[in-house]
Amino acid sequence: MPLGIGVPKTFNVVRRETRVPMEVGVHITGHAVLPGTEATFTENVSLRGARVLTTRRWKTNERLEVTTLAGSFRSIARVAYCHAVPQSGFAIGLEFVECSGNWVLGSGPGQLEAPQTVEERLSDVAPLRDPKRDD
Repeated sequence: MPLGIGVPKTFNVVRRETRVPMEVGVHITGHAVLPGTEATFTENVSLRGARVLTTRRWKTNERLEVTTLAGSFRSIARVAYCHAVPQSGFAIGLEFVECSGNWVLGSGPGQLEAPQTVEERLSDVAPLRDPKRDD
């Protein structure tokens, strides 16, 4: 039997950062076939990306622009994956490439806490690690 054929392949991918389950309203734009802006929301976020629900199918490595509905965050993002979600459309994994501004959290009606950035929220979950010191 040739090497690697018939052998199950498993990969253990360890994420370098914590994902925070969080719905953040966003606009996404830049679809090659269906122009226009889609208003949607995230399922989870991290310092370098987000999982976003969408009605459109996206191709891996496509570039799009994502902006928050509230706050000042804006980024060019790369589509890392696009998975079908039953009765919801698709979920895309976004890698932020060029960012400006901050994610705004805790700023909805009736909430008394001050807005937090993703960095502040993640520091509550797990301490940030210095990549220069990761061996």
